[in-house]
Amino acid sequence: MATTSSHDDPNRRDFIHIAAAAAAVGGVAAVAWPLVDQMNPSGDTLALASIEFDLTKVVLGQQVIVKWRSKPVFVRHRTPKEIAEANAVNISELRDPQTDAERVKPGKAEWLILIGVCTHLGCVPNFGQGPYGGWLCPCHGSIYDTSGRIRAGPAPLNLFIPDYTFLSDTKVKIG
Repeated sequence: MATTSSHDDPNRRDFIHIAAAAAAVGGVAAVAWPLVDQMNPSGDTLALASIEFDLTKVVLGQQVIVKWRSKPVFVRHRTPKEIAEANAVNISELRDPQTDAERVKPGKAEWLILIGVCTHLGCVPNFGQGPYGGWLCPCHGSIYDTSGRIRAGPAPLNLFIPDYTFLSDTKVKIG
């Protein structure tokens, strides 16, 4: 006559396997969650996803630098002379050809909004220096004109233009 003991009970063995698998899944989730969560953008980055700027603070011929996504953004209120100089450029001579009209919003040519980071190695160019009346990168000598287009030096591209929209005649939203 065969006897069975409680050690050979298949129901008990199945419960132990299921409990061990559940504990393993819980352990993997506990280890993986911090790794996945750290890939989310931080709260301070989300707060700067877009900014609004009052253009009445910028007088004709002046430039203001605002911070957006940890980068300087140049908000330039250009003079008619600067706009005329930018329009007079033969774009076939440019390394990164763009007309001035492609770099501003229609009807708002006096407002030039650029990300103020040199496209060579990420330095911040200074305004009002160099032979083209625009920006000069003091680190490596890249020269930009009054439309932010590269004219000389090692930078390969024009200064970048962020996404922006005019909310009114006196307010712009960047981002």
